[in-house]
Amino acid sequence: MSCVGFTTHSTVFTVDAKPVSSAFSTPVVSHRTTKIKTMRKKLSILLLLLIPFLSQAQLGGLLKKAKDKITQRADAKVDKEMDKTLDQVEGKKQTGPSDNSTVATETNTVENKPAVKSYSKFDFVPGEKILYAEDFAQDATGELPLNWNASGKGEVQTIDGKSGKWLRAFENTTYLTGNKKNFGENYTIEFDLMYYFEPKVKGYVMPNWKVGILSSGGIDPTDNSFLKEPDEVNNTFVNFAFSNYGGAQLSSYAKRVQTFRSDRMEMGNMMPTNNTVIHYSIQVQKTRFRLWMDEKKVFDIPRAVNVGDTMNQVYFHLEGSNYKEDEVGLFITNIKVATGLPDTRHKLLDEGKFSTTGILFDVNAATIKPESAGVLKEIGAVLKENEGVKIKIIGHTDSDGSDGANLELSKKRSEAVKAALVKDYSIDEGRISTDGKGEGQPVADNKTKEGKAQNRRVEFVKL
Repeated sequence: MSCVGFTTHSTVFTVDAKPVSSAFSTPVVSHRTTKIKTMRKKLSILLLLLIPFLSQAQLGGLLKKAKDKITQRADAKVDKEMDKTLDQVEGKKQTGPSDNSTVATETNTVENKPAVKSYSKFDFVPGEKILYAEDFAQDATGELPLNWNASGKGEVQTIDGKSGKWLRAFENTTYLTGNKKNFGENYTIEFDLMYYFEPKVKGYVMPNWKVGILSSGGIDPTDNSFLKEPDEVNNTFVNFAFSNYGGAQLSSYAKRVQTFRSDRMEMGNMMPTNNTVIHYSIQVQKTRFRLWMDEKKVFDIPRAVNVGDTMNQVYFHLEGSNYKEDEVGLFITNIKVATGLPDTRHKLLDEGKFSTTGILFDVNAATIKPESAGVLKEIGAVLKENEGVKIKIIGHTDSDGSDGANLELSKKRSEAVKAALVKDYSIDEGRISTDGKGEGQPVADNKTKEGKAQNRRVEFVKL
């Protein structure tokens, strides 16, 4: 099994220090001193018992380590006392037992967390029907995915600390997905992508990468010709520069003639996003093209996509550079193409039921992913504007796993959606009931990836 490790970049946040009243500074310092003295007495007794078994060097090392540990733990306790005092000074209400026990702290933390870590500015809603889905779960590691085509090599790999399988894309290579279906006029495309960059020596220009959609003009969408000539019929793509001065540019071609080119969208320093997973969402409505990176909307251009030749392929390309192949690359997974324009309001209020695959969860869990925010926001808006409407939320799963586990999981997921609507969108919980059907009511074939993705859905039924 191929496995790739990487180091994630962390962001350090600083907070301006403000002077604090000396009214509580002396008791805190005194408390710290008392704690240190008490802990040192107890440790001295332990060390006396160990002296016959330790060399002088060992004893010296233990004394230093013990001193550091005592100071560290005392500081931690003082920090808690200072936090408590600051809360009182600021007028914050104290909750839980008076001894600030661990259980109370954990409970308060959970209560203050949102039901779902949502993208506040994210308004993407996926299409109704899934045409193509790919997570490489059935593909052999170390090989190019089945039914895909590439101008060089590609490998399905796993990544330390991240779930699932990923396509590793290498430099100077174009990749065509295994899709065979036309997208139609209105469709959405989603995928997770990580720009892998761990150079041994820095200084070279980092390679750009692109994602595009094309029309094959009636021939096989995976034909070799599109590896070199994606502009042959109809082509729209975004070119990304992942560097200190990152940017993105959208272009369209029809029969090799450029029909549109956007200004370069400045995205600032993209280096901190290297080796982190970003969720990309694309929405096409006839000629209109929108793209989000996580919750950031990068493009919203009304007349960017050529009409007439229906798109039916998604492709990826990574440029070359002076870096070695183990120092830079792309990792791609969770690709989903869906067609149609979901009409949440009409389906829920007039038809009485709205079903969506756009509320996503962690694998085998009821934790809602942040890219579900667009759908939840729409549901929340409909319920707020129609206060007399009551609904039942019903969770569904695919057939992977046992019947019992899937049934329980579907119920927990519907409860998680209710919790999100109540906490994050202020919907009265009395208006919402929940249920789960597990894998018992499929709407598509569980033998295909697309069918499984369609079956992993959440239904909202008007009562």
